[in-house]
Amino acid sequence: MIRFGYDRPSDVAEAVRDGNARGVRFLAGGSNLVDLMKENVERPVRVVDINRLPLHAIEAQDGGLRIGALATNSDTAWDARVEAQYPVLASAILAGASPQLRNVATAGGNLNQRTRCLYFYDNTTACNKREPGTGCSAIGGVNRVNAILGTSPACIATHPSDMCVALAVLNATVNVTGPLGDRAIPFGDYHRLPGEDPSRDNMLKPGELVTSIDLPDEDFSGHYTYLKLRDRLSYAFALVSVAVVMRIEDGRIAEARIALGGVAHKPWRSKTAEGLLVGEVPSQSAFLAAAHALLEGAQGQGSNDFKIGLARRAIVRACRQAADGTPQSQIDKRVA
Repeated sequence: MIRFGYDRPSDVAEAVRDGNARGVRFLAGGSNLVDLMKENVERPVRVVDINRLPLHAIEAQDGGLRIGALATNSDTAWDARVEAQYPVLASAILAGASPQLRNVATAGGNLNQRTRCLYFYDNTTACNKREPGTGCSAIGGVNRVNAILGTSPACIATHPSDMCVALAVLNATVNVTGPLGDRAIPFGDYHRLPGEDPSRDNMLKPGELVTSIDLPDEDFSGHYTYLKLRDRLSYAFALVSVAVVMRIEDGRIAEARIALGGVAHKPWRSKTAEGLLVGEVPSQSAFLAAAHALLEGAQGQGSNDFKIGLARRAIVRACRQAADGTPQSQIDKRVA
């Protein structure tokens, strides 16, 4: 048994005080942290259980929604306002994990889960994410599930979240609080690429705690999709996933947002690729041009070379689904 301290604060200020120390980890649903502790990847000296904090609500906010950091994935996916105004988010959440995990996993925890790699979880191997400076065993190793975009010589791990891919196209904002006060982080800036220091997955500073996620006053309920390609239909991480939302006016694309999951250290977007679709009539050629732009610079690592072609086809398919108003979630229901 590995010993560690345990605190259960009753308010946010107390949690921030308890969490502002080296080797402390916040505990929400625990679906990621507990696994890491069991595998001896994470060895916190103290665990701060934040489940008593008043961060569970999903509330209207300036025409949009504010999702509390402790709102469960199930509560978020089945919230009537999310289903009506942000169905791509509901679809993405329901494509992830299992019902049992979604019942305990939280919005804040989903953002902060560690990036995935077989070697990160294997303490017998070198891993710069787990032990900076030791090397990256995935490069030249078993890397079928690893990244093709935004990699570095230090790390080719991928971010595992489905929810985050949808939040990326919704231009969400992450609200955090910490020893230096409150701040709001645009979702596209929240997660980091590995660079020379892959041990940091996001932009949180020591002691900072996610309190909520804001969704802007927008409605993409008519043209959206979340397409997830994986080795089995349920309870598996994405090899490639695509979230797409569009506005179509007078038969042409007025706005398009595309994010990829399963291919990088963070949800992957390209404003250049999205801009290529604006003003275009929805078509195979337009979608293929956007796919090529979105995948510019993609590089396989051997076993995951197939992801480049798979991602290209997935982007085209997802764009067609969104443009036609036939999201993958509806197709799945018909199949079921």
